[in-house]
Amino acid sequence: MSNLARKLQQEQRQQQVVQSPSKVKVKNSWLSPGEKILGLTFCAVMCFGAVNIVSNQAAIYEVNRDIQETKMSINEQAKANNDLEMQVSELKTYERIWAKAKELGLKLNENNVKVVQD
Repeated sequence: MSNLARKLQQEQRQQQVVQSPSKVKVKNSWLSPGEKILGLTFCAVMCFGAVNIVSNQAAIYEVNRDIQETKMSINEQAKANNDLEMQVSELKTYERIWAKAKELGLKLNENNVKVVQD
Protein backbone atom coordinates (compact mmCIF):
# COMPACT_ATOMS: atom_id res chain seq x y z
CA MET A 1 0.00 0.00 0.00
CA SER A 2 1.16 3.38 -0.79
CA ASN A 3 1.32 6.36 1.43
CA LEU A 4 -1.70 7.82 -0.23
CA ALA A 5 -3.82 4.79 0.56
CA ARG A 6 -2.70 4.83 4.18
CA LYS A 7 -3.46 8.53 4.49
CA LEU A 8 -6.91 7.91 3.04
CA GLN A 9 -7.52 5.07 5.53
CA GLN A 10 -6.38 7.22 8.43
CA GLU A 11 -8.63 10.08 7.36
CA GLN A 12 -11.59 7.71 7.13
CA ARG A 13 -10.85 6.35 10.62
CA GLN A 14 -10.60 9.87 11.98
CA GLN A 15 -13.93 10.73 10.40
CA GLN A 16 -15.47 7.61 11.94
CA VAL A 17 -13.99 8.52 15.31
CA VAL A 18 -15.33 12.05 14.95
CA GLN A 19 -18.76 10.78 13.86
CA SER A 20 -19.04 8.16 16.60
CA PRO A 21 -19.36 10.71 19.48
CA SER A 22 -22.35 12.16 17.68
CA LYS A 23 -24.28 9.04 18.65
CA VAL A 24 -26.68 9.68 21.53
CA LYS A 25 -26.06 7.36 24.42
CA VAL A 26 -29.12 6.15 26.26
CA LYS A 27 -28.54 6.76 29.93
CA ASN A 28 -29.81 3.92 32.07
CA SER A 29 -31.91 5.24 34.92
CA TRP A 30 -31.25 4.19 38.49
CA LEU A 31 -34.95 3.39 39.00
CA SER A 32 -37.41 2.06 36.51
CA PRO A 33 -40.66 4.00 35.89
CA GLY A 34 -42.66 1.40 37.82
CA GLU A 35 -40.37 1.77 40.83
CA LYS A 36 -40.71 5.55 40.64
CA ILE A 37 -44.53 5.28 40.65
CA LEU A 38 -44.41 2.88 43.60
CA GLY A 39 -42.09 5.24 45.47
CA LEU A 40 -44.32 8.26 44.85
CA THR A 41 -47.40 6.27 45.90
CA PHE A 42 -45.66 5.17 49.09
CA CYS A 43 -44.64 8.76 49.90
CA ALA A 44 -48.19 10.00 49.25
CA VAL A 45 -49.68 7.31 51.53
CA MET A 46 -47.16 8.13 54.27
CA CYS A 47 -47.93 11.87 54.06
CA PHE A 48 -51.69 11.18 54.13
CA GLY A 49 -51.26 8.91 57.16
CA ALA A 50 -49.17 11.50 59.01
CA VAL A 51 -51.72 14.24 58.36
CA ASN A 52 -54.53 11.92 59.44
CA ILE A 53 -52.77 11.02 62.70
CA VAL A 54 -52.07 14.68 63.52
CA SER A 55 -55.66 15.71 62.81
CA ASN A 56 -56.99 12.88 64.99
CA GLN A 57 -54.70 13.90 67.84
CA ALA A 58 -55.91 17.50 67.52
CA ALA A 59 -59.53 16.33 67.67
CA ILE A 60 -58.80 14.18 70.74
CA TYR A 61 -57.10 17.14 72.43
CA GLU A 62 -60.14 19.33 71.70
CA VAL A 63 -62.54 16.76 73.18
CA ASN A 64 -60.37 16.32 76.29
CA ARG A 65 -60.30 20.10 76.78
CA ASP A 66 -64.10 20.24 76.51
CA ILE A 67 -64.40 17.42 79.06
CA GLN A 68 -62.14 19.27 81.51
CA GLU A 69 -64.15 22.48 81.10
CA THR A 70 -67.38 20.56 81.70
CA LYS A 71 -65.94 18.94 84.84
CA MET A 72 -64.90 22.35 86.16
CA SER A 73 -68.37 23.81 85.54
CA ILE A 74 -69.95 20.78 87.28
CA ASN A 75 -67.68 21.32 90.31
CA GLU A 76 -68.59 25.01 90.45
CA GLN A 77 -72.30 24.20 90.24
CA ALA A 78 -71.92 21.57 92.99
CA LYS A 79 -70.29 24.19 95.24
CA ALA A 80 -73.11 26.63 94.52
CA ASN A 81 -75.68 23.90 95.31
CA ASN A 82 -73.95 23.11 98.62
CA ASP A 83 -73.96 26.80 99.57
CA LEU A 84 -77.67 27.04 98.76
CA GLU A 85 -78.41 23.89 100.79
CA MET A 86 -76.63 25.44 103.78
CA GLN A 87 -78.67 28.62 103.38
CA VAL A 88 -81.88 26.58 103.23
CA SER A 89 -80.94 24.66 106.38
CA GLU A 90 -80.18 27.95 108.18
CA LEU A 91 -83.44 29.53 107.04
CA LYS A 92 -85.70 26.59 107.99
CA THR A 93 -84.80 26.47 111.69
CA TYR A 94 -87.73 26.54 114.10
CA GLU A 95 -86.50 29.68 115.89
CA ARG A 96 -86.24 31.66 112.67
CA ILE A 97 -89.71 30.58 111.52
CA TRP A 98 -91.19 31.49 114.95
CA ALA A 99 -89.46 34.91 114.84
CA LYS A 100 -90.77 35.58 111.34
CA ALA A 101 -94.30 34.55 112.41
CA LYS A 102 -94.17 36.98 115.34
CA GLU A 103 -93.03 39.75 113.00
CA LEU A 104 -96.05 39.14 110.80
CA GLY A 105 -98.38 39.21 113.83
CA LEU A 106 -99.18 35.52 114.13
CA LYS A 107 -99.88 34.04 117.55
CA LEU A 108 -99.64 30.48 118.77
CA ASN A 109 -103.07 28.97 119.46
CA GLU A 110 -102.55 25.75 121.39
CA ASN A 111 -106.10 24.56 120.66
CA ASN A 112 -105.42 24.69 116.92
CA VAL A 113 -102.11 22.71 116.99
CA LYS A 114 -102.09 19.23 115.46
CA VAL A 115 -99.27 16.76 116.01
CA VAL A 116 -98.09 14.83 112.97
CA GLN A 117 -96.58 11.40 113.54
CA ASP A 118 -93.68 10.10 111.42
